[in-house]
Order: sequence, then structure tokens, then C-alpha cells
Amino acid sequence: MAATSRRLALVALAVACAGALAPTAATALDSSGQTVASHFTTEQAAVFSKAIEADLGARGARVALVFRAGRSRANMPKGIAYTHGALWIYREIRTADGGVVHGYAVYNLYGGDGKAWPVSQSRLVQDYPLDFVRASSVDDVGVILPSPEMQRRLLSLVDSPTYAALHNPSYTLVANPFSARHQNCTNFLLDLIAAAAWETSDPAQIRANLEAHFTPALIKAGPLERWLGPAIDPRLQTDDQPGPIRTATYESLAAFMKANGLIADAYVLRARPAG
Repeated sequence: MAATSRRLALVALAVACAGALAPTAATALDSSGQTVASHFTTEQAAVFSKAIEADLGARGARVALVFRAGRSRANMPKGIAYTHGALWIYREIRTADGGVVHGYAVYNLYGGDGKAWPVSQSRLVQDYPLDFVRASSVDDVGVILPSPEMQRRLLSLVDSPTYAALHNPSYTLVANPFSARHQNCTNFLLDLIAAAAWETSDPAQIRANLEAHFTPALIKAGPLERWLGPAIDPRLQTDDQPGPIRTATYESLAAFMKANGLIADAYVLRARPAG
């Protein structure tokens, strides 16, 4: 039983995008003020977040998909490098005093922490690069830079009712990208990419197109683990997985976009050592 619990915990950690459990510069994600240990100091996170912004700016990116690891790599299955992904969009940002600055805003799907909202539910939350980086447990982020045309379509989509309409608040860590029952952060990004690529807001059409063109990541878990999963962690629902556990990851999303001509680049950006 102990071994089963450890393996389930490993699966959960590998695909978690429960952003409400991560420290942020404000309490927008967690009204209880709960935080966890951060890999970066606030100063280091600020430096790295600015470096990511500078890198995206130098590439002329209006829209990018950026991924972080909220757990150490030792706690993630082979082949999965990141636990949370979000859209970074360069645009006008209104400051608290009513002014306007230009910079990257971050558009996330976050799972609940059980206090601000239930762990089985997610919300769409807009925050900023510092918030994103402070929750990282490693020294790098993964970046997917969509093609210029895809960036244009994604920006239009985010500013339309389709963005919220594609959000399914029923949350599980290992959501099946071919099912409409649950959703996690990376599956939400996949749905946005699919909607922009095929220029449709119809969830059924998106599902059908993904089944024909997308190859998900497979997560190993036996029958006992799947049965015990929700009892060990209520975010680990697998009732949308009729066969092997399938979900979307940075790696599978990048491969899908490359295969369909939707990508300009995919790369890893590392924080520079201090000193």
C-alpha cells in the first residue's frame, strides 16, 4: 500500500497544475494566503522573469506558451519536464494608479486549493511573470513560440468569449484531452491551440480533430492505483480515462504544433547563476 501511495503521488506531482498551491506575489490565487517553499528568492525570481520577458521580446513574441516545473525533476516521471503551462501575452497593462504600461500578462488555468475554491474545480486567472516564476522549483522554463499567424489567432481568441467558453471548471491532474469531462492547465492550452488552428469554437469538433491529429503522453498507473487515486488525492480523478491514462504535456503539445506547422520554435530557457 505504501508503494502504491508513493507511485500515485509521483503521478500527481508530475502533471499538477494546481497553481493555487504555489507562492505568488499577491493572494489572487489563494485567499487563505497559503504558500509553499520557493526555489527562487523574490529577487532571483524577478531577475529570471525579466530575462524571460527580454528573451520573448527579442524574438518579437506577442504570444508564447511558457511552462514551469512546480516540483523537482526527481519527483516527475521520465519524459515529463513541466507541471504547469500558461499563455504569456504582450499587451497594455493597467497599473493600480490607473496608468498604462506595456509588458507580458500571464493567462492561467489554476486548480483550487480547497480553501479559496474546491480542489476539484479550476478558475481562469490572469497574473504576471513574477508570479509565474516564483512558483518554479527548477532553474528553467520551457517555451513554445507559435507561428506569427497562430500568435495573431490566439490573441484574438483570448480577447473573445471563446476563451472562457473553452474552459471546463471540472479539474483533474490527469485530464484526458479526448474527453470533455475534465480539464487541466495543459489540456486547456491544447484546446486553445486547436480552436485557433482550426478556427472553431465547437468543443465537439475540437475533440474530433484532436483525436485525429494529437498524440498524448501516457502515464503509467495500474488498476489499484487508479481505483485508489481519488481517495489519496481528490484531484486525481480518472473517470475520463477508459483505457491508458492519457494527458497533454509540454512535450506532446510541442510535437503536435511542430507536426502541424503551428510553431516557430520550442526551447528551454535557463536562469543564469547568481554572481
